[in-house]
Amino acid sequence: MLDRLATEVDRANLERHLLAFSKWTKEAGSPGERASIDYVQAEMEALGYDVELLFHDAYISLPGQAWIEAAGQRFPCITHSFSRSSPPEGTTARAIEAGTGSPEDFARIEAGGAIVIVDGIATAPVAARASGAGALGQIHVCPAEQIHEMCISPVWGSPSQDSLPQLPATVVVSVAKSVGERLKAIYAGTADAEITLHAEVDTGWRKTPLLVAELPGPSAPADGPFVLFSGHHDTWHYGVMDNGGANATMIEVARLCALHRDQWQRGLRIAFWSGHSQGRYSGSAWYADTHYEELRKRAVAHVNIDSTGAKGNVVLGDAQADPELSALAGRAIRQRGGQEFGGPPVARAGDQSFWGIGVPSIFADLGEQPASDATASPFGGPGRKGAGTGWWWHTPDDTLDKMDLDIAVRDTRIYLHVVWELLTGKRLPIDHKASVGALLQKLRADSERLGGRFDLGRLIDRATRLQAALGRLDDALDRGVTVERINACIMDISHALVPLQHTVGDRFTHDPALGMPPFAGLCEIARFAVTEPGSDAEKFATVSLRQSINRAASALADALSAIEDCLAETPTPQGAGAEA
Repeated sequence: MLDRLATEVDRANLERHLLAFSKWTKEAGSPGERASIDYVQAEMEALGYDVELLFHDAYISLPGQAWIEAAGQRFPCITHSFSRSSPPEGTTARAIEAGTGSPEDFARIEAGGAIVIVDGIATAPVAARASGAGALGQIHVCPAEQIHEMCISPVWGSPSQDSLPQLPATVVVSVAKSVGERLKAIYAGTADAEITLHAEVDTGWRKTPLLVAELPGPSAPADGPFVLFSGHHDTWHYGVMDNGGANATMIEVARLCALHRDQWQRGLRIAFWSGHSQGRYSGSAWYADTHYEELRKRAVAHVNIDSTGAKGNVVLGDAQADPELSALAGRAIRQRGGQEFGGPPVARAGDQSFWGIGVPSIFADLGEQPASDATASPFGGPGRKGAGTGWWWHTPDDTLDKMDLDIAVRDTRIYLHVVWELLTGKRLPIDHKASVGALLQKLRADSERLGGRFDLGRLIDRATRLQAALGRLDDALDRGVTVERINACIMDISHALVPLQHTVGDRFTHDPALGMPPFAGLCEIARFAVTEPGSDAEKFATVSLRQSINRAASALADALSAIEDCLAETPTPQGAGAEA
């Protein structure tokens, strides 16, 4: 069936949708976004989906005008979402270079009261370091002539009273590489020369739209499990690749799946978020918070989509998936893209707002430019096959001419494969043995690294027993356990293990929008490992480490209990109900 579906992807449909999305700029809460979401709503309703257009308050930051004054000259720049606005006369201070903005860079300079010049695109971690160091402003020098729009808030979603103080405290702008080199030349060897930043940023609460389209499975209850397939709809400028390409793919996948709905085992819910680009995932975070219990009860997996269908995005090997969905990702990429899957761990970005609930995730960006392509966007690095989704990413040049319909068809086939397997598999194609295996590998390496300073034996023993129990769950159908009960058990295991993989806080708030290591819930091990044995620092770290170990042990125990309860069920013999 999947081979047949792949041939049914309609190139003309994708082209029609891309043409539509190329008409509007779609900043969060803007009239252009509303016009575009109305188009999406009409398309989804025409396909027979139950559609709900929601509006909610979101804290949105829209960059305005910006420029730099230095040595009597005016230099072009852009400002960013959640930068502070400068006063009317600008923000003036001495300029100082801060390397790439690493912790070591800020440790070697006196950034207090200064405007720092940083090599690299504007990011939330660097903005936070500059704010923490007391800088008044930041100039980020892009690695090429393209200046990339960025959201520099470290707060995931709209801020709360507690997280509001974490927003950037400085004026932040970015310049092209050539402008950055001129500014550095002006201030080279000068200690007190001043520079002035002008920036206008409109930050505040706005009503933003969120479109949800849904079809239940043909024989499943209306409140039964569903696959969540989502991507953002708001954009920087026209954003035809990011994220018009993904929105076109979403509509086409929705069409093809609906045509063969008689084969579904569960429902499909498709969400088009606002507030991704100018609200740091405010739409998906709001939805996770307001639909927490329903998502926990019903969402089996989150298929995330971003920036599909662009020219030159031929590399698929860096696509991302949680370990329990990596086999599914591998099948889809191999069979529909002709490449092997083997990407890095899933990054904490891109509307991945459902890990605290315990919903495993597959994909974000899919295709990338080759790592050897000097025109690629500023990503890549050691061990990476790709280098981002094109130099036009987050620029006004993300327009229709950057799209490639052949690649759009390829990407749509890959997503169709993933969504179809999740929709139609009688047993959910979620393999927790992969995630537990990765956890065991980490725990054993950490135990060796600690050299007896802290005993991880309880976790290793429990994870080993869980791995064996998952093997027994594979045979549960042969033991007479119903596939419905097995699938419910698989979801219970997800609820236990996914937060351990991706979160460090509680399950009902969102961790900061900053990088997280694999198995983030055990990050205290690494913090403990670098302390000096016998030191006060070690003792302080031990407190946090014990707590994180208890959290992990509890999650593993919950997963074990779910399997034990599932396998303990005794099937009712045929005819027993009638005799009773």
